[in-house]
Amino acid sequence: MTYSSSLLARHGAVASGGLDAGVAAHYGDPMKEQRELAGYAGKPASAVVDLSHRGVVTVTGTDRLSWLNSLSSQQLTQLTPGMSTELLLLSIAGRIEYDARVLDDGATTWLIVEHDEAPALAEWLDKMRFMLRVEVADVSADWAVLGSTVVIEDFSEHLCWQDPWPHVSPGGYAYTQIDESSHPGLDRTWFEYLIPAAELESAVAHRPLAGVWASEALRVAAWRPRWGADMDDKSIPHELDLLRTAVHLAKGCYKGQETVARVHNLGHPPRRLVFLQLDGSQHTLPAARSSVEADGRVIGTATSVAQHYEMGPIALAVIKRSVDPDAVLTVLDDGEAYVANQEVIVAPDAGQAVGRAKGFLRPPRQ
Repeated sequence: MTYSSSLLARHGAVASGGLDAGVAAHYGDPMKEQRELAGYAGKPASAVVDLSHRGVVTVTGTDRLSWLNSLSSQQLTQLTPGMSTELLLLSIAGRIEYDARVLDDGATTWLIVEHDEAPALAEWLDKMRFMLRVEVADVSADWAVLGSTVVIEDFSEHLCWQDPWPHVSPGGYAYTQIDESSHPGLDRTWFEYLIPAAELESAVAHRPLAGVWASEALRVAAWRPRWGADMDDKSIPHELDLLRTAVHLAKGCYKGQETVARVHNLGHPPRRLVFLQLDGSQHTLPAARSSVEADGRVIGTATSVAQHYEMGPIALAVIKRSVDPDAVLTVLDDGEAYVANQEVIVAPDAGQAVGRAKGFLRPPRQ
């Protein structure tokens, strides 16, 4: 179903495409928008991002949390009103099928997902209800999402999901080798507000807007993976460091759990997420899904590409685990070669948990 945000009528708005089709890539000045979203030169962040193309699925009923808990990778039975978390729904083989932002208000569990996920997710969940006291609805048409790097006091009456990334949630595990106190994701807080669709324009009437190019650049810089961009039909959570926020390793049985446990305790994920600092001399960016090479052979894919207001051209890529962490990589796009220095996110020896240091357990910043 084609979606087009009413905010595309704003002066200077340039429509995005691909995963973010239907909202603005930018409103005429991408770098200024990114600085206003992040906050810079001592100025507080002020911009909000139109994410009204996001999908929203609700689950109501007495059994909603225990039911979702039995289906997903996350521990949800102790989720309290206002608490934010993330869950994955996996295949039998442990591959990621859905990635949802989760928020409960005491009566309804809200699942915020990518636009293309919502209809299929609602349909699948509805088929799994059996005799339980739950009701599932795709309410994407009724709700809009606005993103921000700060708490917006004027939105206090609206439900707000706070991204737990990069803090390791209870039951989670970090697959990085860095000192967690230096994780670049600590520089980015992220909030997503649920706004009635009819109130979208009035909610941002007196606020500067930033396009999704801005929010994507901050996401990539924070090493935060995204469904539809950094995941494919073979992705398992370990490859993307998603055990830190979306998987509870001590919860009960769920589909795909055997693969999660086996790779974590006995093996290594076949691929690993890396951060790329791209050579900016071409003054262009490679397209997402461009191939990544090392020593003349294809070893992976650049999954998300962005222009950061401080670091310049950056990317996330998923590459083979065996690639030398010190190797200089090349991103190839339509004959153009971009030299890229890799920064390890998921460690090459990730897995076999008995030999890995435990992730840090620290609550998200408020």
